[in-house]
Amino acid sequence: MSKIIISCAITGSIHTPSMSPYLPITAADITEQSIGAAEAGAAILHLHARDPANGRPSADPAHFMGFLPQIKQRCDAVLNISTGGSATMTLEQRLAAPKLAEPEMCSLNMGTMNFALYPAAARISEWKFDWEKPFLEGSDDLVFKNTPRDMAVILQEMGAARGARFEFECYDIGHLYMLRHFVDRGLVKAPLFIQFVFGVLGGMGPDPENLNHMKLIADKLFGETYAFSVLAAGRHQMPLITMSVILGGHVRVGLEDSLMISRGVLAKTNAEQVRKIRRIAEDLGRTIATASDARAMLHLKGADRTAI
Repeated sequence: MSKIIISCAITGSIHTPSMSPYLPITAADITEQSIGAAEAGAAILHLHARDPANGRPSADPAHFMGFLPQIKQRCDAVLNISTGGSATMTLEQRLAAPKLAEPEMCSLNMGTMNFALYPAAARISEWKFDWEKPFLEGSDDLVFKNTPRDMAVILQEMGAARGARFEFECYDIGHLYMLRHFVDRGLVKAPLFIQFVFGVLGGMGPDPENLNHMKLIADKLFGETYAFSVLAAGRHQMPLITMSVILGGHVRVGLEDSLMISRGVLAKTNAEQVRKIRRIAEDLGRTIATASDARAMLHLKGADRTAI
C-alpha cells in the first residue's frame, strides 16, 4: 500500500460555537490548531474561515488572510482552501479568498444537494450567538448549489488559471459520474484525489456497504488514475476512516467533520484526532505521508507558487 495522507479539516462551516468550546473561530485559534494538526502528522490542512466576533462561517478574504500566512510560515503542510464555503454563500463569495490566495489545493463539491443540519439544533439548549439556531433550523429548506456550470467556473478559475489541484468531494455515487464527465471534457487531469463523504443528511449514509460501493464504482470509472480518501460525520468518523486505512485509501479528520474524540468526549484539539488515526494507521502497517510526499503524490505546484 502507498503512504497514507492524513488531511485535517480544522473548523468548517457546519458546527456552531455552542456545540463545542474547542471549535476554533478566531484567526489565532485556527492558526494554532492547524500547526498542532500538522505537527501531529496531517500533511494537508483543509481550511475555512470564521468571523472572529461571533464564529459565523465567513467568506471574507481578510478573515482567511488572518491565518493563512501564519500557518504557511510555521509549517510545511499543504494548505487546501474550501471553495464550498457554506451552503448559504454565493459562488462569487466562496471563490473570493481562494482566488486571492492561489493555493496548492482547493476542495470542489461535485453536485447540488440537500445539506440538512437542522437535527443538531434540538440537541442544544443554550446558544452563544443569535445566528446559530436560525442557521441550523433553516437548513431544512437549504439547497447546496453546485451545478455543472459552477464546477466549470471553479475548475477554470482555480485550476486552469491558478494551478490549484482539487480535493473532489463526492457525497454520493452520482458525484463520481459527474467527475467522470469533467474528465471526459478534458477539464480535469489525473491524478485525481477523491474525498468520499459519508453521514451528511442529504448525502449517502455512513454504511460500510456504501464505502465499498463507492470504491467499486470509482475503480470502474477512474482505474489507476485516482486515489480516494474518506471522511465521515460525527460518531461515524473513526470507524469509516479506519475502513479506508484497511482498503488502502487516505483519511480526513478534524473538527469540521466531528467534534468528538471518543463516545461522549469532545476533542479539545484537531491534533487529538490526527494522533488517533495516525496510531491506528501505523498499527495497521501504513506509513504516514509527509507534506512533501503528498505534494509528489498529488502533483501539486508547491507552496512557493501560491500568493499566501
